Amino acid sequence: MLKKWFFRSKRKRKQKEVVHEVGFQADKRPLQKNLDEMIHSIRHELGDCPDLVVRMFHVGHKQIRRVAAIYIEGIIDEEKVNDFVARSLLLESVEADAPRGKGSTTSQVKWIYNMIWKRALTVGDVKDINEWNGMIYCILSGDVVILIDGCATAIVGSTRGGETRSISEPKTEVNIRGPLDSFTESIGTNTSLIRRRLKSPNLRLERMRVGKISQTEISLIYLKGIAEDRLVAEIKQRLNDIQIDAILESGNLEELVQDETFTPFPTVFNTERPDVAVGNLLEGRIALLVDGTPNTLILPTTFSQFFKAAEDYYQRFDFAVFMRLIRYFSFFTLLLLPSIYISVTAYHHEMIPTPLAINLVAQREGVPFPVVFEALLMEVAFETMREAGTRMPRAVGQAVSIVGAVVLGQAAVEAGIVTAMMVIIVAFTGIASFTMPGFTLATSARLIRFPMMLAAATLGFYGVIMGVILLVAHMSSLRSFGIPYLSPFAPFGFKHQKDTIWRIPFKKPTTRPDMKNSVHHDVSSSSSQSSQK
Repeated sequence: MLKKWFFRSKRKRKQKEVVHEVGFQADKRPLQKNLDEMIHSIRHELGDCPDLVVRMFHVGHKQIRRVAAIYIEGIIDEEKVNDFVARSLLLESVEADAPRGKGSTTSQVKWIYNMIWKRALTVGDVKDINEWNGMIYCILSGDVVILIDGCATAIVGSTRGGETRSISEPKTEVNIRGPLDSFTESIGTNTSLIRRRLKSPNLRLERMRVGKISQTEISLIYLKGIAEDRLVAEIKQRLNDIQIDAILESGNLEELVQDETFTPFPTVFNTERPDVAVGNLLEGRIALLVDGTPNTLILPTTFSQFFKAAEDYYQRFDFAVFMRLIRYFSFFTLLLLPSIYISVTAYHHEMIPTPLAINLVAQREGVPFPVVFEALLMEVAFETMREAGTRMPRAVGQAVSIVGAVVLGQAAVEAGIVTAMMVIIVAFTGIASFTMPGFTLATSARLIRFPMMLAAATLGFYGVIMGVILLVAHMSSLRSFGIPYLSPFAPFGFKHQKDTIWRIPFKKPTTRPDMKNSVHHDVSSSSSQSSQK
């Protein structure tokens, strides 16, 4: 045991060292005053990339001073650069001139700097930078950097843009009633979608960069006064502790910040719907937006959260309760139906009604395989068709999945490989997996049902019961940023059951989830109970 721990810790140290060597070092050196040397250094730093644009301007007609606008084409807003940067610099450079006097060089540079800052650069966000690493990051992010010959401070104008995907309907979280917009790959657009719905001064947004090479921008969003302060601090600490080269998607970040790694259950909720993210913010949770992906992470997460759909809050409460019961029933059907069928047919024949038992025996008369092999074969075939339908072109993927399932199922029954009852069970199990709004939990159930089937084939109902007990025990031990994964079911609190399996009407007094009482002592806050919504 000690030997394994030693080698594991040694591997972790090596991985951290490798990541540290691959990532570029933080360069805090000041900028140079010589414009030619600065341009040469920038070109060298970026590898003489062909999409780097360096546009030179001559400011003044009596005392000429060179100015350079530097940006990367393709990731900037071309119209904004042309109208509010280039044209403004050209007009100001012709109409204005620096005053003459003592200390002409210093005063001229200072005058040109103030002229560009206050008059020429008319973009919305303007800032100055005097260190190398910050300037390079701004160029690579799509900003335009203005350098003045003789000045060691760069002026940065916000011109980020380029071709991005427009706001469209959600692809995975489809609804009948409610908003039809979804997050995009632009973190600025995603932030605006949240601000449109929450016009509150208590909405807090903090940005940071993660990834030594990718420098991926991440936004941490929460409502001050509702979200627990120590929970916010814990998430910030975990983000700051990340040592990795690149964050390419929110799934990378999810694995790095979650409490438990070796568990089949998702402990971080993700959504592509702005209304779902806003609803969770109002409950005291925290949203993590990752630049380059439409999937937003919601922290902390509980088991019941994966059964809630945005549409539950846009329809009558009685219908929402009915649909939630359907989702819970579908989850347990997906998880246990194949294993229960194996247990009944292999060990507990006396539990089957006589007419049905005679029918099943007649169906299995020509099947050469045991029932567990039959179930595993059909489940693997169904998962293969599901994956093929997902990866195929959209025009033919759905047709191939439906036709393949019907044709293969009918052919397998006629060939005597499987029984018709097994085809029905696998089909019903597959349909049940599509009823849950949180598809990540459905994926976990699809994975867990295979060991459950093996347990049923080994011990019958005793194996199924033992598997369920182990699952419940494992889920009870899980934490999501200190909050018990099964709360408010375990630990149970009757007053916190108002929005779990059922949803009470909006006219009744409702309170936010009690994050304080559920949070582990490492993350809990000493603040008062959450106020009423």
